[in-house]
Amino acid sequence: MKSTFKIRYATHPDDAKTYDTQRLRKDFLVNDIFTEDEVNLTYSHYDRFIMGGAMPVHEKLQLESIPFFATKYFLQKKEMGIINIGQKGKVIADGQTYELEHKDALYLGSDVKDISFESEEASKPSKFYLNACIAHKALPSKLISFADAPVLELGTTEESNKRKLYQHIVPHTVETCQLMMGITSPELGNAWNTMPAHVHELRMEAYFYFDVPEGKAAAHIMGQPQETRILWVANEQAVISPPWSIHCAAGTSPYSFIWGMAGDDDPIVPYPISELQ
Repeated sequence: MKSTFKIRYATHPDDAKTYDTQRLRKDFLVNDIFTEDEVNLTYSHYDRFIMGGAMPVHEKLQLESIPFFATKYFLQKKEMGIINIGQKGKVIADGQTYELEHKDALYLGSDVKDISFESEEASKPSKFYLNACIAHKALPSKLISFADAPVLELGTTEESNKRKLYQHIVPHTVETCQLMMGITSPELGNAWNTMPAHVHELRMEAYFYFDVPEGKAAAHIMGQPQETRILWVANEQAVISPPWSIHCAAGTSPYSFIWGMAGDDDPIVPYPISELQ
């Protein structure tokens, strides 16, 4: 089994507004999340947040401790959320097997020492998207099916932002120290995932785009409200959204994204469209 671990550093907004396209992509776009029979992880200095993917095809994948963290096992002092965007698979946590269908989620607490991933069929592999963050205590693990996730219906067709927001890992579905995760899917014929845009300076946020057809993309808008920039994001790529940045996107076709953050995003400061530049 092969694994990769990368580090992304924090950026001051005065510096970020001077970046060209390649530098923006280098600092804020996360590629290569899913690779056959690999675990790929990226650590952001914003909120000490981890994002990554495990794609077991021909072998079981083990989530091992990373020397960078100087811990005995991966989840020591951390908690993790997992959402399967692939086909049916298993997560084995300290000997307990959790079966995850497409878009099911699993929360694992900081006392879970042994974690592995398996696909039910090699020809139809699972794709386990991972978010992890700091945890001050151990909490019970919990499986949250896509069918059981609370859903909010937001936006309007007239504003091209009608969407469903699925709340897999939030305080009223599972107790966590701070981790929150879910899925947002614009309705067919709608483009925007969040509009008007907003900022929450207390929290960074990670956006992972998926179900983007080949040759299509999402135009992810980031930056301070008066200094916006665009990242063109392909299928199964992620964006690190700093606390000082707005975050919204429009797709050239139907798409979904997983949002994740280390804690509550209140207070949210919305910005009228007329104020964006």
